[in-house]
Amino acid sequence: MPVTITFLGAAGTVTGSTYLVSDGTTKILVDCGIFQGNREWRQHNWDDPSFNSSEISAILLTHAHIDHIGMLPRYQKFGLNAPIYSSPATAELAELLLLDSGRLQEEEASYRSETGRSRHHPPLPLYTEADAQECVKRLRPVAINSDVNVSAGISARWSPMGHILGACSLTLELGGKRIVFSGDIGRYGEPVLLDPQPVPMGDLLLIESTYGDRLHDHSHDVHDILADVINKTTKRGGVTLIPSFAVGRTQSLLYYLRELKAAKRIPDIPVIIDSPMASDATQIYQRHANEYDQQARELLARGFQPFQLPKMYFVRGRDESIALNSIQEPMVLISASGMLTGGRILHHLKHRVSDRRNTVLFVGFQPPGSRGDWLKQGNSSLRLFGEEVSVGAEIAEISGLSAHGDRDELLRWCRSCPGTPSSVGVVHGEPESAQAFAATLRSELGWSTFVAAYKQTITV
Repeated sequence: MPVTITFLGAAGTVTGSTYLVSDGTTKILVDCGIFQGNREWRQHNWDDPSFNSSEISAILLTHAHIDHIGMLPRYQKFGLNAPIYSSPATAELAELLLLDSGRLQEEEASYRSETGRSRHHPPLPLYTEADAQECVKRLRPVAINSDVNVSAGISARWSPMGHILGACSLTLELGGKRIVFSGDIGRYGEPVLLDPQPVPMGDLLLIESTYGDRLHDHSHDVHDILADVINKTTKRGGVTLIPSFAVGRTQSLLYYLRELKAAKRIPDIPVIIDSPMASDATQIYQRHANEYDQQARELLARGFQPFQLPKMYFVRGRDESIALNSIQEPMVLISASGMLTGGRILHHLKHRVSDRRNTVLFVGFQPPGSRGDWLKQGNSSLRLFGEEVSVGAEIAEISGLSAHGDRDELLRWCRSCPGTPSSVGVVHGEPESAQAFAATLRSELGWSTFVAAYKQTITV
């Protein structure tokens, strides 16, 4: 029986991961993500769905990042009412992230209305927090590494892939065909989470290519860089300010900081996490120890929590956050967002970036033209909240903390999987990266590849 796949996102770009799969009688969605990045792609978030929402029988999620789940509440308005299946940890994180996304959508619309900065009148949110609350009621957690009947004649299996807690590849069996969706492939040998798990190949593999043309910098150890920055800053009497993603990156930082404190490689100064979402996400990470690797499980067996360390404090309330500005003693201050696009980190930056004792430490990618990129280029001032603020703090970076596997790690996962896929569609990458990785798969493994195009439909 022929099976069709339509690429409704993460084709020609990294974000917007959405795939419509049909065996001729049943239609399902794999992921339902929001477009991020430039305006041309983001404008597609306002398009009507390219499918009849009421005909969708099930939605399957690879993981909880917003570029894989963020359109679920919007499409709900068009009649999308199917059960949403995912790993248990993904279901918990998806609820957290979707509710936050709804709040942010409303705040953005309100801000644009007040300032008149919108091409639309009146400016509207893609969806509201109330929309997200209705949406998360349809989340259905399923066991990983088990075959699950998600609709008539369609079986799915979720297999751990590292990346973030709950992230999985998906293997679909339908119409006599086996289709594998890699989801986002994590790193090998990273703390806490299991390495990407191999799965048997079949008729089609759809594989991400975010870093398909690049290698991560493996020349410097994260522990060494982190310890060096904190020690130098503390010696100056300053604060190490770290913009960080609330889910995934913050938990990795806490793990490294715990190890550094335990080894007495950094002083026992306060570590403050100013992010309600990071607090909630860390609790979710702690509830899912079944996804931990051997080293993290051994820690638990010895009575240690991977994300708990001395003098660690989570800040939730706005008043508590503001009060942090008056602290002048050395500390590590972690706050969202990781790309300086908004949130409490901007207020901390305004109060700390002029002081030469302090350090701003980037632990994630800073897009060209962004505030983070501006700081990394060594500019002497930064515009924040309508004011030009002088930059005196040291600017530092750890480049080895990406949650995406690089080209060689993607290849390593492919080589680990039994069998050879009949065809390979390269997705979830910028055009140059996707083309380069497709060529690498052909030359290195002899696989038959194509680069998926936006709204392209193929038949398997």
